[in-house]
Amino acid sequence: MTTGLRSKFSSLYFDYPHYPFVRPPEMSGQTPRHQVAIVGGGPVGLACAMELARHGASAVVIEDDDTVADGSRAVCIARRSMEILQGLGVADRFLEKGLVWTGGRSFYKDKVVYELEMPHSDDERFHPMTNLQQCYIEKFLVDAIDGNEWIDVRWQSRATGLQQDADGVTLTVETPEGAYDLQTDYVIAADGARSMVRQLLGLQLNGTSYEGRYLIADIKMASPHPIERRAFFDPRSNPGSTVLMHKQPDDIWRIDYQLHDEDDPDEELREDRIRARIQAQLDLVGEKTPWQLEWYSLYKAHCLALDDYRSGRVLFAGDAAHLVPIFGVRGLNSGFADANNLGWKLAYVLRGDAGEDLLDSYTPERREATLDIIREARKSTIFMTPPSRGYRLMRDAALSIALSEDFTKGLINPRQSAPYDYTDGPLTAFKERESGFDAGPRAGAPLRNVRLSGFGDNRPRFLLDLLRPGFNGLYFHGDGDLPPTVRDLFAAGLFAPIVVTQERVDIEGATVLADSDGHLAAVYGAGAGSFYLVRPDGHVAARWTDVIATEVEQAIRIALGQPGEA
Repeated sequence: MTTGLRSKFSSLYFDYPHYPFVRPPEMSGQTPRHQVAIVGGGPVGLACAMELARHGASAVVIEDDDTVADGSRAVCIARRSMEILQGLGVADRFLEKGLVWTGGRSFYKDKVVYELEMPHSDDERFHPMTNLQQCYIEKFLVDAIDGNEWIDVRWQSRATGLQQDADGVTLTVETPEGAYDLQTDYVIAADGARSMVRQLLGLQLNGTSYEGRYLIADIKMASPHPIERRAFFDPRSNPGSTVLMHKQPDDIWRIDYQLHDEDDPDEELREDRIRARIQAQLDLVGEKTPWQLEWYSLYKAHCLALDDYRSGRVLFAGDAAHLVPIFGVRGLNSGFADANNLGWKLAYVLRGDAGEDLLDSYTPERREATLDIIREARKSTIFMTPPSRGYRLMRDAALSIALSEDFTKGLINPRQSAPYDYTDGPLTAFKERESGFDAGPRAGAPLRNVRLSGFGDNRPRFLLDLLRPGFNGLYFHGDGDLPPTVRDLFAAGLFAPIVVTQERVDIEGATVLADSDGHLAAVYGAGAGSFYLVRPDGHVAARWTDVIATEVEQAIRIALGQPGEA
C-alpha cells in the first residue's frame, strides 16, 4: 500500500503521539519467559492483548513503529465490533468520537438506484456502523492499555527471526539499540498484510487478487452533509468507474475512487492529479466548501487466506491471516472478531482451564468466517470493480434497469459486514435442542443485545452490559423458587448466572435481571426454565427450552475443546 502527502506529525486534525523505545529486561541480561508475544501493534494486535488480559493472560506486543497508523484506513466499525470493544472496556471512548450511521445511497450516473437502510432498533446500544479513523482507533486502544500490568507494548521493535519447538517460541527482535531474543509460550502474528511472521514460517495466503485499484484519500472539509455511505457508479467525475464517500470525525471526508485499467499508478499518485479527481467529485455532489488534502493511499482488492490460522505455537489474526476487500467494511471488523475468538481460548489454555486442543477450534471457526466473508465480498467486488467487459456490461445493465425496476436492487446491495455464527463449529453443542425455539440467537450466534425494562428503573441498560468475563448462563425464571437442580448448577461455579424474571427475587450468587414487560423473553423465544449458555466471546454455546443440568455441564466441556458428543 502506497501512502503519501503529510508526515505523521503534520496532520490537519490529529496529534500523533510519539512512543519511545524502552530497553526491555532481555537487553540487561535477564531471560524472562512470556506467555504470549504479539507481533504487530495495530488494532488487531492490541485487541488480542486486551482480550488475553481480560481473561487472565499476559502479553508482550512487538511493534516496529513509534506511533499509531496514519490516515483513516479501516474507518467503519460494525455493531458487533463495538460490542467486542465494549467487552474490552473502550466502547464509550469510540462512541464519544465516532460518527454513527444506518444507511446510504447508490447512484448510477446522477440518479439514485438503491437506498441502503441497515436494521436498527431501540434494543441496540450501538448503531450498525460507526465511522472513526484508524489513527483514533489505535490511539484509544493504546490509551486503554496504559498502566495494564498484563500488557507490555514495546515500540520501535521488529521481529526478524523465529524458532519454535514443542515447548515454546524464540523471537529475534531488532531495536534501535541492538537485537535480543524473546522467549514465549505462544506467538500471535497480527503484523498485517506483509506479515514478517508469515514469511519467516514460509507460509502464503491463497485465493484471488483482483485487478481493480482504488485511490483512497482523506480531505478536510466542513460540510453539513448527513452521515451516510454514498456510492457512485459511472459518475461524470470518474466515467466508467466508481467513487465512494464517507464522512468522518473532525470534518474529514474519505473519498475512494476506482482507477481505470489503463491508468498509470505513478501518474495517478501525483498530488495535482489527486486534487483534480477529488475536485471533480465534489463538483458533482455540489460541494462548494474549500478543502485540504490530508492523506492518500493506493488499494487493490484481495480475497486471500491462509490454509490454517495456526502453525504450531504461532497463531495468525487479522490481515496476517486473511485479506478481504474493503467493500462491506469487513477487514478490521473480521480482525476484531479474530481477537475476540482467539483471546479467550489462548488465555484458558495458559491458565490451565483447557487443553491445547481448544486452539484447534480457532481455524475452523475463524477461517470459515473468512470464507463466508469472501463469498459475500466477492459479489460486491465484482459489482464494484468488474473484472471483464462482460461483467461490466451486466453491471451497467443492472444499474440501468434499477432506475425503474426493483428486482435488480439486490445486486447493488453493498452487503455490509455481519457477525458470523459458529453454528457448525466444533465448540457448538446440542443443536438438536434448537427445534424448541421460535426466536432468539441460535447456538453459535453472538448473543443479541436487548434494552432492559427494569423494575421502575429508567436508566438505559442493555443485556450485554451484564456479561462477565468467562462463561455466562442466561436462565429464564418462572414463579416461585429456583428448582434444586438449577440451584446446584449455579453453585457449581461453571458460569456466571444471570436470572431473567418478571418479579423481584433474591438469588444468592446470581445477577437478577428485571424483565418486567417480558420483552427479553419474547426476543429470546424463552419460557420458564429456558437457558442460554454463553461462551467467553459472547457467542451462544448451546440453548435449551427447559434447562438440563447434565447437558449444560457437557456443553461447557465441549466449548473448552474437551472430548464429548452432543
